[in-house]
Formats: sequence, structure tokens, C-alpha cells
Amino acid sequence: MDITALEERIAHLLRVTDDLSDTVATQAREIDRLTARVEMLMMREAERESEGTGGIVLADERPPHY
Repeated sequence: MDITALEERIAHLLRVTDDLSDTVATQAREIDRLTARVEMLMMREAERESEGTGGIVLADERPPHY
């Protein structure tokens, strides 16, 4: 291989590395955002359960009017 071919391959690898780095950074931001939303939802559900207003009826539970 000549120097020009090696330079072209290196340029291609650098571009691919930059693209992958951008993708990983975007995914990390999305994971952080989703993690924060899950934590917020968990806190809301914990508050709802502590207040006794859960409102979720499981299949094996009888409704309160029985």
C-alpha cells in the first residue's frame, strides 16, 4: 500500500470514530433523560402508595364493594 491509500483509510477511520462517538454521546443523553423520568415516576408511585390512592386493582383482589 502506498502512503495515499493509508492516509485515505486513516481519514475514513477517523470519520467513523467521530460518528460513533456522536452516537454514543446521543445515546448517553437519552439514557440519562429516561433514567430521570423513571426515577420521577417511581417517586410518584411511592407517594401514591403511601397516600393509599394507588387505584390499581389486581386480578386476584376483590373490589371494595364485596
